[in-house]
Amino acid sequence: MTRHTPSLRALRVASPTPSPGATPAARRSRFRGVPGKVRPFVLPLLLLALFEWYARRAAALGSDALAPPSAAAKAFVGAAMDGSLWLATGFTLGTAALGLLLGAVLGIALGLVLGLSRRAAQLGSVSIEVLRPVPSVALIPLAMLGFGFGVRMELAIVAFATFWPLLVLVQSAVQQVEPRLLEVSRVLGLSSRERAFKIVLPAIVPRLFVALRLGVAVALVVAVTVEIAANPNGMGYAMMIAQQSFDPALMLAWLGWIGVVGFAVNAGMVRLQAWVARRMGVQP
Repeated sequence: MTRHTPSLRALRVASPTPSPGATPAARRSRFRGVPGKVRPFVLPLLLLALFEWYARRAAALGSDALAPPSAAAKAFVGAAMDGSLWLATGFTLGTAALGLLLGAVLGIALGLVLGLSRRAAQLGSVSIEVLRPVPSVALIPLAMLGFGFGVRMELAIVAFATFWPLLVLVQSAVQQVEPRLLEVSRVLGLSSRERAFKIVLPAIVPRLFVALRLGVAVALVVAVTVEIAANPNGMGYAMMIAQQSFDPALMLAWLGWIGVVGFAVNAGMVRLQAWVARRMGVQP
């Protein structure tokens, strides 16, 4: 009994051929005409166009709760021309930066101590795990009693919010430093301060910048939240005034501007991280 095997040509004919648009090469070819630097902005522009259409359709049906992005752009230009945009932005960025600086200095210092000393980590573990989950916004009434309205209250809350992620991430980074480096520092007779600044800090630079980028995002979010809730200054307060004035275009303009500021600050931190890594000869 002879057994017939299909020929290679028959298998090629019988095998299903993928559709032209199903292959990865074909999917990539759809975007060949779009420059690489422009591609990340395609989806946001499409979403803006969709929101423009939806807001105009809602306005045609008699709803004034939403403003189209075109109206928000006009409101943004107006706020930029009268100077209120730059005053509020400078206040929010200044308080967020100062609060982050205070929280970062304390968080990095304590993180180094807890990372290098097992006894200190054991003594502080319970206190850290009890205080760390406390929402920073929940401290607004207490901060108002202690500091009143204004810059000092916002600084205290931003510093509290940024202190904990920096502490935890720096402590974890220090604990993962190569033990051989610490042994070499002991053999060389380095003091604890020299060990921290000459051995540990250069070794944790990449992770330290990750912690700082997280701290920057937290600082900006908390600063705007405090301004919305209790501080009559800054971008958050300006957005609240727009909401209370029933001006959805200006409110949307402030919301979009806050997102742009956050994006720009994060991009600056990424560039700074890459520059410092190149100068120190480490992998970012």
